[in-house]
Amino acid sequence: MTATIRTATPADDPALAALWRRCFDAPHLADLHALDPDRHRHTFVAQDAAGDGIDAVVVYVPRRIRDAHGIPQRVGGIGSVATRPEARGQGLVRRLLEAAEHTMTAERCAWSLLFTGTPGVYRGSGWQEFASTYTEGRLAPSPATGAFRIRAATARDAAELAALHHAYNVARPLSSVRAAEDWAVRVPAWYGPVERTLVAQDPASGALVGMLVTQHEGECLEVREFAGAPECLGELYAAAGERGREAGLSRVRVRLPDGPGVRAALPALLADARQVTEHVGMARPLLATEESVRATVTAPGAVHWYGDCF
Repeated sequence: MTATIRTATPADDPALAALWRRCFDAPHLADLHALDPDRHRHTFVAQDAAGDGIDAVVVYVPRRIRDAHGIPQRVGGIGSVATRPEARGQGLVRRLLEAAEHTMTAERCAWSLLFTGTPGVYRGSGWQEFASTYTEGRLAPSPATGAFRIRAATARDAAELAALHHAYNVARPLSSVRAAEDWAVRVPAWYGPVERTLVAQDPASGALVGMLVTQHEGECLEVREFAGAPECLGELYAAAGERGREAGLSRVRVRLPDGPGVRAALPALLADARQVTEHVGMARPLLATEESVRATVTAPGAVHWYGDCF
């Protein structure tokens, strides 16, 4: 007997949470899953042959993502993919992806997007890798204090942070359109407490003019997201570097889209900088053409911020 492929029901929620706990160190997955009011219809499970439990799961997350022209399109994100170790090697994920593809197409998704360290799992189902780059090097000494006031963000900054993010990404290919619930649940799930975000304040008006999100990964400081005026980026970098040194970190990865402002500010944070190419993003056309999808994921300045993960 083979596993049965079906959509999830509310009765499956405890089993899904248990499977995700077993496969990932990511306790926030159930909270992210709950953001979608149609989550059970968008969750595809392989029920074991005996009908006693769930062997594998794939979740389709509908998102609004800007295309190569900056126009938001409905895109099917694929996430929370998990298989019980005892059930691996049976082609269950391939069957679940096929079910997800049918629903995404029926719901008028232009294309599908996922991020993975195991692209071979998805290649045979029609997803193809695309390249992204980051800059890495040693943590540089901090320069002198500059013109902006740099501080940790607080909950009171929420509206200004959302406005900065929107203005910076309003025409950016591959960026997601964030809703209020994303700021409330998705962004904190991936970035942590708001105090981990640094903000730059105009010293005269007090208005926020920039934000920078960093995280620690091993001995490395990861720059995850920026929004705002390029003039404040160097000072935000310097403050992030101070945080990194206090945490005993020695290296930096900057995951910001390349551009003159980003490059000009790098010496405030990075020494011996080098650019690295990786292939962790994968895309699959659905209603859109392959050419239009490729144009989006390879467009200058294209970025899918870590805080928008599925």
